[in-house]
Amino acid sequence: MRKVTLELGSNSATIVHHDADLEQAANKLAKMAFAHAGQICISVQRIFVHRDVEEMFLKLFLNRVSRLKVGDPLDPSTDVGPMISEKEAKRIETWVNEAVAAGAKLLTGGMRQGNIYHPTVLTNVRKGMKVVDEEVFAPVVTVTPYETIEEAVQMVNDSKYGLQAGVYTQSIHLAHKLPFLLEVGGVMINDTCCFRADHMPYGGVKESGMGKEGPSYAIEEMVETVVVVVNLDA
Repeated sequence: MRKVTLELGSNSATIVHHDADLEQAANKLAKMAFAHAGQICISVQRIFVHRDVEEMFLKLFLNRVSRLKVGDPLDPSTDVGPMISEKEAKRIETWVNEAVAAGAKLLTGGMRQGNIYHPTVLTNVRKGMKVVDEEVFAPVVTVTPYETIEEAVQMVNDSKYGLQAGVYTQSIHLAHKLPFLLEVGGVMINDTCCFRADHMPYGGVKESGMGKEGPSYAIEEMVETVVVVVNLDA
């Protein structure tokens, strides 16, 4: 048998609870949903916002998204560059158009210029849409409201993937509780699902793969542990 570790991507989610710092959450989510044109395995793809703060969050979030500069990746001031190929840009254009035709609401974006796809925010999405179920790997994010934290957890977990999740909350209770409820390999408190440090264990569950990356953790995955017992009474 060949031993392997696999990191297989995700449709990672971030929860914004009613007690979150909305300014902080909106600014960071706008940046990390579209960094590298969304072509990051832990890119923010699904945002779940408590209904009590949905309107204020969207106002802050869309304002921040509108200020992202799209264009030449060689320009230091560019926030969102091109996708890897025009083929991939056309793919996500098709996915978004399919979602809108099925009832999703396009709040901003939805435009393609060659292999550049503009930052796109969708609401009123549901299971069965590719932009929800699959890994978009593109500058597209969905925003969905929830009533209770249990509902938010259920929606995050209702996925074949489980790489990482983010949670914005001021509640110590939730910060301790949610990592045991979310079916993912990593939970980021008061940060987006897109946070990663090279020295931390990084990997997912379900179809997001098996095993952990990170120097010491990857070594453990690739070696066999041998237990040696010495009987001193012999």
